Amino acid sequence: MSLINKEVSEFSVQAFQNNEFKTVTKADILGKWSVFFFYPADFTFICPTELEDLANKYEEFKAIGCEIYSVSCDSHFVHKAWHDASDRIKKIQYPMLADPTHALSKDFEVYIEADGMSERGSFIVNPEGKIVAYEVNAGNVGRNADELYRKVQASQFVHEHGDEVCPAKWQPGAETLKPSLDLVGQL
Repeated sequence: MSLINKEVSEFSVQAFQNNEFKTVTKADILGKWSVFFFYPADFTFICPTELEDLANKYEEFKAIGCEIYSVSCDSHFVHKAWHDASDRIKKIQYPMLADPTHALSKDFEVYIEADGMSERGSFIVNPEGKIVAYEVNAGNVGRNADELYRKVQASQFVHEHGDEVCPAKWQPGAETLKPSLDLVGQL
């Protein structure tokens, strides 16, 4: 079953951000674009490379009105310990959400019960709190922040221009398509 247009359920989780613990709720994601970036666990191998990649692009995401939320089933205390121990993770300024009860992982359908952790899932959530794009990778395949950023930009564009769509490899300023009944017969 697809998660496209699924509304994110109510939630309240602890987070670690900028050397502080804070609470993040569904209310915090409404009214702006969000990326929920699930990863298996802190203190692992591929995860720090992905989270550093996102950290290096975080200002660009913020500039287009999109907040990044990394999520693992670790506690906010473990996030802090990892931040304190890793030069890569020290670069992170976005909220690192703690999901030890697996509520978020289950809501986004990435929880692996046998392992007690989540799959590598990237979810783009619109200002109404609905999932508009997502991708789930095997645990041994890292993701690319540049491509995720492009997908957020494309999602924002079609959200604002409902009668236009973005073709493959679309970048802001590039030509879009306007589907029409005349074109449907040519497909």
